[in-house]
Amino acid sequence: MAEYSPKVDQLNSSQRLLLALKEARAKLEAVERSKSEPIAIVGASCRFPGKANNPEAFWQLLRNGVDAITEVPPQRWDIDAYYDPEPDTPGKIYTRFGGFLEDVDQFDPQFFGMSPRTAAMSDPQQRLLLQVSWEALENAGQVPERLSGSQTGVFVGITTNDYARLLLQDGGLSQIDANYITGNPLNTVAGRLSYTLGLQGPSLVVDTACSSSLVAVHLACQSLRNQECDRALAGGVNVILSPEGAVALCRTRMMSQDGRCKTFDANADGFVRSEGCGVIVLKRLSDALADGDNILALIRGSAVNHNGGSSSSFLAPSGVSQQAVIRKALENSGVKPADIDYVEVQGTGTALGGDPLEVAALAAVYSQDRPRERPLVIGSVKTNIGHPESAAGIAALLKVVLSLQNKEIPPHLNFKQPNPHINWDKLPVKVPTELMPWSSDSRRLAAVNSYGASGTNAHVVLEEAPVLETITESAERPLHLLTLSAKTDVALKQLAKKYESHLAAHPELPIQNICFTANTGRLHFEHRLSAIATSSVQLHQQLAAFAAGQQATAVFQGQIEGNSQPKIAFVFAGEESQYVNMGRQLYETQPEFRKWLERCENILGSELKQPLIEILYPQTRTNSPLNETSYSQPALFAVEYALFQLWKSWGIEPSVVMGHGVGEYVAACVAGIFTLEEGLQLVAQRGRLLETLSSESILEKFQQAAEAVTYYKPQIAFVSSLTGELATNEVSTPEYWCDRLQQPGKFAASIQTLARQEYKLFVEIGCQPLGNNLPDIEGVWLPSLNPEKEDWQQLLESLATLYVGGVRVDWLGFDRGYLHQRLPLPTYSWQQQRCWFEPTKNGRGKLENSSIANLFSQSDRQQLVNQLENTGELTKDELRLLPRIVEFLIEQFQQEIEVSQPHEKIEQTSIPQVDVSTLTAADIQVWLVNKVVNELGVKSEDINLQAPFDSYGLDSVLAIGIASAGEQYFGVKLSPLVLVHYPTIESLSHYLAQEIAASESEMFEI
Repeated sequence: MAEYSPKVDQLNSSQRLLLALKEARAKLEAVERSKSEPIAIVGASCRFPGKANNPEAFWQLLRNGVDAITEVPPQRWDIDAYYDPEPDTPGKIYTRFGGFLEDVDQFDPQFFGMSPRTAAMSDPQQRLLLQVSWEALENAGQVPERLSGSQTGVFVGITTNDYARLLLQDGGLSQIDANYITGNPLNTVAGRLSYTLGLQGPSLVVDTACSSSLVAVHLACQSLRNQECDRALAGGVNVILSPEGAVALCRTRMMSQDGRCKTFDANADGFVRSEGCGVIVLKRLSDALADGDNILALIRGSAVNHNGGSSSSFLAPSGVSQQAVIRKALENSGVKPADIDYVEVQGTGTALGGDPLEVAALAAVYSQDRPRERPLVIGSVKTNIGHPESAAGIAALLKVVLSLQNKEIPPHLNFKQPNPHINWDKLPVKVPTELMPWSSDSRRLAAVNSYGASGTNAHVVLEEAPVLETITESAERPLHLLTLSAKTDVALKQLAKKYESHLAAHPELPIQNICFTANTGRLHFEHRLSAIATSSVQLHQQLAAFAAGQQATAVFQGQIEGNSQPKIAFVFAGEESQYVNMGRQLYETQPEFRKWLERCENILGSELKQPLIEILYPQTRTNSPLNETSYSQPALFAVEYALFQLWKSWGIEPSVVMGHGVGEYVAACVAGIFTLEEGLQLVAQRGRLLETLSSESILEKFQQAAEAVTYYKPQIAFVSSLTGELATNEVSTPEYWCDRLQQPGKFAASIQTLARQEYKLFVEIGCQPLGNNLPDIEGVWLPSLNPEKEDWQQLLESLATLYVGGVRVDWLGFDRGYLHQRLPLPTYSWQQQRCWFEPTKNGRGKLENSSIANLFSQSDRQQLVNQLENTGELTKDELRLLPRIVEFLIEQFQQEIEVSQPHEKIEQTSIPQVDVSTLTAADIQVWLVNKVVNELGVKSEDINLQAPFDSYGLDSVLAIGIASAGEQYFGVKLSPLVLVHYPTIESLSHYLAQEIAASESEMFEI
């Protein structure tokens, strides 16, 4: 307002009042717009029955009309022991079916910084949500590292808590430790995700029964519109581990006897329970458009309400309340009822209650002004995967999003005979029993309806993603660089295989968008791969060769150690390295290079008789005076400086610089010794003097020019080619540059200085490779230009090598100036292991990762099963029960071991001390290894003495335990903070050895 104050002062009171009213109205309108701004869905991931482990697989399941219901797996509970077809049998379940996820016992704890023991004590719903949320962020191209400290919200629908009940029921109170508190209360499901990713927006769980996850989506949208967060993760999770819930539902006759949701059908007899997890990434539409996100669909509006006392019973739905919530959602969306094409219904498959009431409520609202020839299409995902309860709403929403994207409505299953309690003749609704094209003359709009047993209803209105203008490249790059990374070598190979399969299935994907998405939208881990290709077809071939363990052209691989960045030396080349058209391809395709080269041309101005660009890139090679000294030196300077700026724009900056000949002037400019303008003009004068004057007169003229320059202290370490050593302030004087003109440079000595400083990465800023002339210097020499290769190819090869060597690259900077679109690409390849609490018959439980349980791995168990099967002596019933028999035998063996190992030691309040005077650092290392193995559940073969404790999932609680045990065992004061100051087994053992020796020395003196 300050810039307008003089004008305001000139207004009379009426005019000022009018201006204030206009400003107030503008602010009010902005607030109102923000409250109704559409919310963009920019990423998604999921796990649903039928191996629907990502959105693409989920869509194929839906599109192909797959029934994903199976019998209850024996890993959940013994269905034979609980099944009874008679509905009124107490304590029994009258259905054998459900929708189940595979491998809910599996997790990748190290990836998330959790110890296997912590993971095994944590609800699998929490672990599942961690992995699916990470995938959703990758799908959205949102790098989790950049989200740390951000106002990102977490909204999770969750209801069941079966794992905690199993821990108490089968494990006993003696097995509960501090991990129980962080792993099992429902609030920790959202809290763990926010904590792990460092998210500081609202973080909460929602439990409204079946409507939980859709309510979570509604709350996330509201939080975004209210500016409480700038980004949100919303979804739901449900895992069924015990039969109690099914027993209770059978008593209410809510479950279908044949285990199928027959929504809208005359034979509908209830629902079938199922599992699932779905997460979406949300942003305000304006932010998503500004950030260039890949928008999957829009949430136009939503609403939530409760039945109050309007339903016939607490568990019964209310048609009146459903109509109210639908109308409110449409009002909040600014959408007319007749504009909605499709509604994904709750559709629990109850013949007399829920289905007829829900259809009637939908029809009452959506029939308004709707032509009879365009009925409202309704369907339910529950006919495919069952009812995932707290994850039901997100499953329904994802189905609608996928349908909008693919412009098709999947078939609704199990609809053979219309429910006679629904008035089909009078209601303008249609159930699609086959795959249906979603044609539309305008924008496609849909809705999701949900209600919970708690009485809470939710309704969400969605719109297809906005059609954006087709993005075309201003100057297409001739080659593209893809980067992949993982935390292990195995995960990297698996990720490459996933990309290979994805590219084979989608050959139409533009390679520039593939590379942009992978490079900018993923966190970069220790095991790295980079590939240079011209097309997605070539990229597919390279990844196929790599995944098969074969040599692949233009594929680079490396593994980095630790978090510190490798030191890089920039070496600037001198005279005799120039050639016509050096960097021409970069000038034509790289905006950053072109910008700086043209700036140098403007600085030179009248210094050159011909424009710099004409000298560098003539129409023919024969008409350029580039090899004349007066042109070659400023031309080399300009090209090298533009190369430096190009590297810098990609985040590649030197720790030290040095140069040879004219290259030393560029190095000095980069180090801040003089400005670009003065350095370039000084070199131009130097070139003219060397070409036109004799060696008595050159020095005098050059000294005048050098004394006109303003010098500064080096801002980057600078190696003087005059002395061959690291320079101090002597390089910031005209005398240095005059001496440099008269004396030959000590290039080899300068390189030796860098070698003594342990530099191993040398980026050559010039037009000719330098490293080939230095065979005795250990290190990697990376040219920027090479006359024997295409400019862009050489530069990409050097960049690829830097990347796999652990150098941090600014990939957004790398693609700045280019217009790319984000794509959904394969997500991380988890390295999962079984993390589960194992029950025992004596009421004491064991973690799967405990030392005794590890006596029998999963492969050992399977081998024992196979051996018993091959005896040919077992009956059919015995064969069916064989896995349980094997577990019983192993359990008995474990109990024998426990009996043979007295527990008195464990129950002692103190640990007996040893004769510490005989201990060595190696002895202490053995003790620490065993302690980490026992406390964290890590396998001894996976222990790395140099790896930080937190890489095994050590937290403050476990640090206290290890410190306390160490203090008693070694007899020295040991604070948990010592594990922070000495964060590896190796460093801590040396510290303890010193402390023990000092303690012994003090005792001896006494």
